[in-house]
Amino acid sequence: MAKPKRVYSKPYGEKHIIGFLFAISVSLTVFLGSLLLILSLLKIPDIRSVAEYKPAQATEILDRHGNVIERVFTENRTVVPLSQMPAYLPQAFVAAEDGRFFEHPGLDVWSVFRAVINNVRSGRRAQGGSTITQQVARSLLLTPEKTFLRKFKEAILAWRIDTLLSKDEILYIYLNQIYLGSGAYGVEAASQVYFGKRARDLKLGEAAILAGLPQAPSRYSPHKNMNAALERQRYVLNRMAADGYVSEASAQNAYLRSLKLAEKPDQKRAVNGYFIQLVTKQAEKIIGKSLNRAGIRIHTTMDSRQQQLAAAALTRGLDSSFSGDKEVQGAIVSLDTCNGRVRALVGGRDFNTSAFDRATQARRSAGSLFKPLLYAAAFTKGFTPDSTLMDSPFAIRGHDGKEWRPRNFSGKYFGETTLRVALVKSRNIIAIKLLQQVGIKRVQKLAEAFGIRPPITSDLSLALGATGVSLLEITAAYSPFVCKGQYFSPTLISGIDSNGGRKIFRDTPTGNQVLSSSVASVMKGLLSEVIRNGTGKRAGGLGTVSGGKTGTTNDNRDAWFVGFSDKTLTGVWFGYDDNKSLGNGRNGGVVAAPVWREFMSGVSTR
Repeated sequence: MAKPKRVYSKPYGEKHIIGFLFAISVSLTVFLGSLLLILSLLKIPDIRSVAEYKPAQATEILDRHGNVIERVFTENRTVVPLSQMPAYLPQAFVAAEDGRFFEHPGLDVWSVFRAVINNVRSGRRAQGGSTITQQVARSLLLTPEKTFLRKFKEAILAWRIDTLLSKDEILYIYLNQIYLGSGAYGVEAASQVYFGKRARDLKLGEAAILAGLPQAPSRYSPHKNMNAALERQRYVLNRMAADGYVSEASAQNAYLRSLKLAEKPDQKRAVNGYFIQLVTKQAEKIIGKSLNRAGIRIHTTMDSRQQQLAAAALTRGLDSSFSGDKEVQGAIVSLDTCNGRVRALVGGRDFNTSAFDRATQARRSAGSLFKPLLYAAAFTKGFTPDSTLMDSPFAIRGHDGKEWRPRNFSGKYFGETTLRVALVKSRNIIAIKLLQQVGIKRVQKLAEAFGIRPPITSDLSLALGATGVSLLEITAAYSPFVCKGQYFSPTLISGIDSNGGRKIFRDTPTGNQVLSSSVASVMKGLLSEVIRNGTGKRAGGLGTVSGGKTGTTNDNRDAWFVGFSDKTLTGVWFGYDDNKSLGNGRNGGVVAAPVWREFMSGVSTR
């Protein structure tokens, strides 16, 4: 049988090769064109903005020790590098949210497949399978709607981001961008909101609480549902142990450690609100714009411990002297005597109820608080504490033709009296006669040098303090008496920095010599006698050198006490906003001096 004839195929010619290459080119062109068309129709965002991550940040207001006392923001966020986080903080988020983060290229196909299977089994969309990189893409570049188109865009963007940035760079953006509930974006803001500390100071258990929040910030918030938060914390710690980030023993110890949550914002605002309100106004004047998006750090002079002592002393004073009368208001301020730095300022009973600041916005008659300024002017003119005037009734006719018959608070008169006794006992008649001899303009000029803002009363009633002052300015006006004649203007802001640490503003306390040191020494001694033997006896007993002056206006409308002890200068005021009487017997020595003493006792034990 003959063998079949083998048929040889013709070799490909040049035309075939050209046609083949042309077909490949057309196919690639169609593919790439279609891909570009799809991408164009999908409107995939430009990812360069991710690499240039510069979100809006909160302005932080700090106390004198660097603790955050308030955050002002449009979006509550403070960006911090990974180097300022404990290693277990990012590890906790990776373990909880994306265990294969360091292995996959932005997309975790296995996690997506697993999520699909679980969703099919449960009959609902229980899991999403999003990686950390996908969450970054969604947060920065996409809208939050839950559609397959958005998920497709998210996947493309995640892959592109993973090729553009390192894993640490992606993690840095994620940890500063993620929403963690209670208005907090990023781990630094969340650390402040939930634990009142910086992210770098978080313990392992606290880090696990934060890492459990992204899945459902409201449901797992320790402020709202501690049991759910602890259950989620246990899951995170178990994942960290399983992935080798921490030992099982460390995870168990972290779970068993009790959590101390930060005060809620309204609780902090009740204590710090008046101080913060004043700082905010002053800072905005300095930088020339709103703090909401400034992203700066404001270093204040507040001593948080003194601020809490002041608020507590004022509350107890209101409760003990005016029990049940919620309309009575009070205020307290405290400064370092010889630099003017305000350590505490409370401007009312409750900031959350009324933001009107009685420490700085209210201008009330100073009463006898003004007398030390008058006596200082007299001693400057040549009078001495042993100079005498006659304490006796007298009358004077004013410009309106009406007769004025002033009297002492007690209604009694004591004849020839030394200026020492007159000041210590707060005798009104002596003060008026002294003003006649010293001259109103001389006293006005000295008062302005002591920080009292004009207009200042220009008749003899000035001797009785019938001129408006704020608690802060009259308290600061006593600084020359204890600072060898130097006046220090009160300050609440010591410095302002950019978020990156660049210095924007610095305050350097400088004193103005407004009184001779010899007269200042005399006045300091007399004010000490006021507490030992005069109207301020209820402020005594501190065990240190102290002095001060009571003040009470007509019909007990205002009750004041301003005094010093060691390096602290403090003023207290009580009154009604509508200027009605506090009631019989409720004068400065009775209601204000004990509150001053309680506060100063607490300060001296620090």
